[in-house]
Amino acid sequence: MTHTTGTLKRQVGVAGAVMMGLGSIIGTGVFVSIGIAAGVTGPAVILAVMMAALVAIFNGLNSAQLAASHPVSGGTYEYGYQYLNPQLGFVAGWTFLLAKSASAATAALGFAGYLLDVLNIDTALRVPLALAAVIGLTLIVLGGIQRSNRVNMAIVSITLLVLAIFVITGFTVFDADNLTPFIVSAADNATPLSGFLYATALMFVAYTGYGRIATLGEEVIEPRRTIPRAVVAALLVTMVVYLLVTIVSVGSVGAAELNRYTTSAAAPLEGVAQTFNIPGVPQLVAIGAITAMLSVLLNLILGLSRVLLAMGRRKDMPPIVARISAKNSPDVAVMVMGMVIAGLVLVGNVKTTWAFSAFTVLIYYSITNLAALQIPQEARMFPRIVAWCGLIACLLLAFQVETMIWLVGLALIGAGLVWQVVARNLFR
Repeated sequence: MTHTTGTLKRQVGVAGAVMMGLGSIIGTGVFVSIGIAAGVTGPAVILAVMMAALVAIFNGLNSAQLAASHPVSGGTYEYGYQYLNPQLGFVAGWTFLLAKSASAATAALGFAGYLLDVLNIDTALRVPLALAAVIGLTLIVLGGIQRSNRVNMAIVSITLLVLAIFVITGFTVFDADNLTPFIVSAADNATPLSGFLYATALMFVAYTGYGRIATLGEEVIEPRRTIPRAVVAALLVTMVVYLLVTIVSVGSVGAAELNRYTTSAAAPLEGVAQTFNIPGVPQLVAIGAITAMLSVLLNLILGLSRVLLAMGRRKDMPPIVARISAKNSPDVAVMVMGMVIAGLVLVGNVKTTWAFSAFTVLIYYSITNLAALQIPQEARMFPRIVAWCGLIACLLLAFQVETMIWLVGLALIGAGLVWQVVARNLFR
């Protein structure tokens, strides 16, 4: 394939990569999806958090192996082209853009909703405030990876501190009776096992930000050493945080009440914190939700722009998006993704369900694992069984969502493949 000229500089070390991973992972997952999953499987959401982490580790190791072997921007989009075929490579990039653009808009609207709630300001300002967040963070990303990394580290540090306070204070009202019965079938027409697998799929989405480390592969120093360490470290820290927050949340109010907070409150953990009866903690949790949404939005703009950059290089998208500025930023790709996200924000009611996100993300990582199986033995960092475990787990969980969700997902993938044919005629 002929690529446009210009590459990004390697400026991100292990610590920076870990923080970018944490900034991408710890967001809507910890503040929203735990409550949704609790409504599907009851207190067994605690086990679902651990099971999802195991699946994420399989996928993370395969992503790390691919990024170390083929360290360029684009993540699984590039791995699909390199190790599989153009169609699967395109599907990976397309599903990433579909799922994460809407997720970024949702994060922007979530940030605005939480902030207005804390300030007790009319929600009519939600869309303008969300737009301001998208514009501000797009400008930060245009300034280059180093500026983005510094801002991200500050935001993530605040979020982690708030969650630590939530966990410590939450254990003061923990009640083990809220953990029984441990596994239930709260979803309609679902058995306890199918409900548990559905909850695991939902929780898997909450871990998938680690892929952002791989999409920044071209900007990481010593990728073969840095990326695997950063991915594993980010996942282990996230698993501990998610597990503690889940245990405290379910143990404090029960799975059903946690799910009710998720559907009725802007920040469900804030509702849980209200039951602690400790002044200031609910407000701190709300601040943590705000910083988490900002961190997710920042890292999604980074990741989306790098995938779009890669697709422009291969001319699956207009080649102009592959241009790199003097500040070592894919400026056109960043601005395009900023405008796409802003456009979705303007709708004002973006409702990307976790089920749809779960399906598209699991298809994306199925391709990751399939690509990892093709790495030559002499270049392998981990045994092939790791890739097989990841592939089987992703395909199993992908189709645990409602039938209509995965049918819509497959239809959108088909539309993307039609665009790929059109793009080949337009840009080549």
